Parts: sequence; C-alpha cells; structure tokens
Amino acid sequence: MTRVHDMGGRYGDGAVNPADDAVFARDWHARALAVTLAAGALGQWNIDMSRHAREALSPKDYSRFTYYEKWMSALADMLVARDIVTEDELRAGRGQGVSDLAERRLTADKVAATLAKGSPYLRQDAPAALFHAGDRVRTRLPAHNAMVPGGHTRLPSYAAGRIGTIRRLHGAHVFPDANAHGLGEQPEPLYAVAIPAQVLWGAEASARDEVVLDLWQSYLEPA
Repeated sequence: MTRVHDMGGRYGDGAVNPADDAVFARDWHARALAVTLAAGALGQWNIDMSRHAREALSPKDYSRFTYYEKWMSALADMLVARDIVTEDELRAGRGQGVSDLAERRLTADKVAATLAKGSPYLRQDAPAALFHAGDRVRTRLPAHNAMVPGGHTRLPSYAAGRIGTIRRLHGAHVFPDANAHGLGEQPEPLYAVAIPAQVLWGAEASARDEVVLDLWQSYLEPA
C-alpha cells in the first residue's frame, strides 16, 4: 500500500526550485513553528511521534494542506489525543482553566537555550554493527514498519528492495519505527547507503549520480 506522504520519485509534482531561499512564505508560518516547538517542550511526545502524526492525516487533507497546515493539523490531533486540550478549546481558541502542564511552558527567555541544546539521537547501547564500509546490501521489501502495521518508517518506498553500498557507519541511533509508537528507543546502527540513480530511476537517470540514504540496520540485509 502506498502511503500518501511517501512522494519520493513520484512524477507530476514539478521540479524542486533550489533558488527558493524564503524563510517563511507567510507570516503565520513562523507562528506555526513557534507553537509546535512550544508544545514539544511539554514533553508529551518525541520527534518520531510528531512525524507519524503528520503522516497519519487523512489522504485528502494531506494532499490539499500546505506544509505548515500539516504541522498544525497534526499538532492539534496530538494535543487532543493526549488530553492536553479539548476540541472545544481548539474551536474557541482559548483554554478553560490552567493546564496541569503549565509549569513546563516554554517561555521566551528559554527558547535560545532550548534550540541550542537540540535533541541528540546518538546512543551507545545498541546491537553490534553487522555491516562495514564497502559492503553491498539490499533494502527491505516492502518498505513498511515491521513492528506496527501501517506505522512510521524512514525507509522510502522508492528505495525498497534495491541494492546499494555502505559508505559509512554513523553509530547507533534511536530507531524511529519503535520510537514513534511508544515502544522505546530501541537504538540500531545507522548507515549511509549509496544507491546508483539508475537502480532507482532507470536508464533515464545519469550513470554518474547516486542517492545516499541514512538507513537503520533492520532495513538492510546482505546483497
């Protein structure tokens, strides 16, 4: 089953314009980003959960919404699902009483330090790496979450079942397929895998080009 957000390699969407250097196309986009960061500071979800929430929007909404409309819609879904706000509060545009999470609010004086801190996802406690630079590997087919049916995964469908070469090991990182669904971090080795463009797109692609994807160990098998 094709996931609506998995658009890599799809025809008909037009070319990417590398000259578009606008920070925010609309004034409200900056506020959407700010609200998303502030809500994330409440500590009720992680980045993989938020990505899955955007992917879980209805296909019709996902297709018609702009980038930050997707962000705001997914944020609203997460806030309601975790009983942080109610649907009535969303409709009214204001809260009813003081939230139990009020003490965790992200105030203006803390924003710079919070952004500078980031969210490192590198971990030490993980299974041993099975592959090394130069190894040939095949990506999993189909490109689905093997733990949760219909769940979040970082393996794009256009790269499923393709053969590539390990370029480097990034170390062990939080596994998004588990982390997005409350199953713990379950870190795995993460690799940079180079796949020739012609393997992905056929003879019309340049023989000199390749696509390098960061892929977790359980997405791969020896080729």
